[in-house]
Amino acid sequence: MHNGALIKINDITKIYRMGDVQVQALRGVSLQLEEGELLSIMGPSGSGKSTMMNVLGCLDQPTSGEYYLDGVDVKALNDNALAEVRNRKIGFVFQTFNLLPRTTALQNVELPLIYRGIGGRERRQRAIEALEMVGLRDRIHHRPNELSGGQQQRVAIARALVTDPDIILADEPTGNLDSRSGAEIMAIFQRLNRQVGITVVFVTHDPDIAVHTRRIIHLRDGQIVADEPVETPLDAETTLAAVESERGVEDE
Repeated sequence: MHNGALIKINDITKIYRMGDVQVQALRGVSLQLEEGELLSIMGPSGSGKSTMMNVLGCLDQPTSGEYYLDGVDVKALNDNALAEVRNRKIGFVFQTFNLLPRTTALQNVELPLIYRGIGGRERRQRAIEALEMVGLRDRIHHRPNELSGGQQQRVAIARALVTDPDIILADEPTGNLDSRSGAEIMAIFQRLNRQVGITVVFVTHDPDIAVHTRRIIHLRDGQIVADEPVETPLDAETTLAAVESERGVEDE
């Protein structure tokens, strides 16, 4: 268990310089995130939500303000330490899957463990277990072009899970999927959050994603304009059943 908040940011700003022009992407954002949360960060294009994800994921450093991840001052970390944090504490899932096209699902999921220096036998076992968690045990030797979009995103989720991270950051994870595959992915995230207790943050513009989470943070012009609990999050399994009843069950 964590002492205090898993994530705590205080008065974060981020300024990008483009020639002589300054663009203020984040304007004094403060946020606290507890272990086991399932939340969405929403906002229109240009609201700062992608910058927010990059800061939370230690992919980018804020211009000013404080960021504590599991009690550690992120600003005090050098590049090697930041890379270590990203590999051990944070799992990333992207809209475009970001899978290596010429390698199997198993090899894609093993990749973060290779960077960590984990030996072949343990690496393979952990990757298989992660793929089993997302329902892909029978697809471990398939390459991305042999998988549907929904299956490719499940591989990406397994790759994010395999390092046993504290938090998963998911950037528009259903953006390239049809409604049925999107509901399947949301059901996986809800199950992982409920059964494993993993903290999940979605960055999205889609309210159909946000209603499946328990908290919604709205960004506009680089500031948090609302931070609201969702009293009754929509169950993704129910959404999936409704989609299938409308369209008929389709073969993958």
